[in-house]
Amino acid sequence: MPHFTIEYSANLDSQLDMKLVCEVVRKAAVETGIFPLGGIRVRAIRCEHYAIADARQDYGFLDMVLRIGEGRDLKTRQQAGEHVFQALSRLLDPVFAARKFALSFDMQINDKDTSWKRNNIHDVLKAEAANG
Repeated sequence: MPHFTIEYSANLDSQLDMKLVCEVVRKAAVETGIFPLGGIRVRAIRCEHYAIADARQDYGFLDMVLRIGEGRDLKTRQQAGEHVFQALSRLLDPVFAARKFALSFDMQINDKDTSWKRNNIHDVLKAEAANG
C-alpha cells in the first residue's frame, strides 16, 4: 500500500497524458515520506461509458481513490492527501480552464484483518539501498 486507482472519462484522452498523470501522483506519494516505496501503485482506468450531471457530452471527470493500510494518524493522512491532491490539481489546471470538469479524491483505510498482500519488491529496494 498505497494503491491509487484513477477513473476518468474517455473524453479527456485528447487533453491528458495519463502516463504523466500516474507519474505525478506516484512522485507526490513518494514526496509525502509516509508510504513505503515498494508499495506504491498508481493505475488509471478509462471509462468509456459514463453520464455526468445533465448529460452534456463536454463534461469530464477524474476520480481518484487511495487505499492505504492502517497506522497513520488523521493529521498525517490529511497532510499527505493534500500534497497529492495539490500536485494532481496543478497538473489538471489546463483541463479546468478548457472545459467543465470534476476532480475528486478519496482516501480509504484498509482493515489489516481483512487485507492480504504478497510483495517481494520491498526486498529488492532494501537490497539496492544497502548496496548503494
